[in-house]
Amino acid sequence: MCMHCQGKMERKTAPFQIGRKGYHVTFDEIPAWVCTQCGEVYFEEREVEAIQNLLQLLDERAEKFATAV
Repeated sequence: MCMHCQGKMERKTAPFQIGRKGYHVTFDEIPAWVCTQCGEVYFEEREVEAIQNLLQLLDERAEKFATAV
């Protein structure tokens, strides 16, 4: 059940985007639970961890750009 509207959740994909530390990342399709009623999106722990790991790597690489200038 959706925590927002109590609607039915279905396993689908959803976009995810974030802007931080001088860069912007967009994923078009991340596996997620999507509410059929209001469209609220919930990502499972494994997807959140994968996104966080990728962002950590990007943060490290982005720092190298800042020190190269």
